Amino acid sequence: MTDIKYPIGRVEIVAYSEKVKDDSMADILFLPRMLEYAVLNLNEDQLHTPYREGGWSSNQIIHHLADSHMNAFIRFKLGLTEDHPTIKPYDQNKWAETVDVKNTAVNISITLLHSLHHRWYELLKTLTEADFKRTVYHPEQERDIPLWNFLLIYAWHGKHHATQITQLRERMGW
Repeated sequence: MTDIKYPIGRVEIVAYSEKVKDDSMADILFLPRMLEYAVLNLNEDQLHTPYREGGWSSNQIIHHLADSHMNAFIRFKLGLTEDHPTIKPYDQNKWAETVDVKNTAVNISITLLHSLHHRWYELLKTLTEADFKRTVYHPEQERDIPLWNFLLIYAWHGKHHATQITQLRERMGW
């Protein structure tokens, strides 16, 4: 039985390799297309159905991905351009409840993700193993996080949420 909350399992942090780098970059590049497919032909009621009891709706997931990945891109840029910067945490649950999430069509955030992920991919493909060793400090977690870990986390993050939506569709017969 698949875990509804973590349908592809939890993120795995593995050692740097060119293959893992290339696979993760492909996940970043192709996420917006995965999301387009995941919500294709869903109506408003379906988009606002939580993927599990106590979970977010597909609408909230799509907007969360835009919010989260904008923050991730900025964290990457900070990590590349500053020496060991402290990043700004945010409350993703409160962000998922803001008016823009409730009132904005998912295609707006999917379009944003197309542009953002294209830029992110263009940045990532230029990075070296040494670049991925650069770190940022996460004050909530009270630890340094290498950019390599962020690449793995956000490559997983997109697939994780896209799969939540596609599995909801399968369970509901949409």
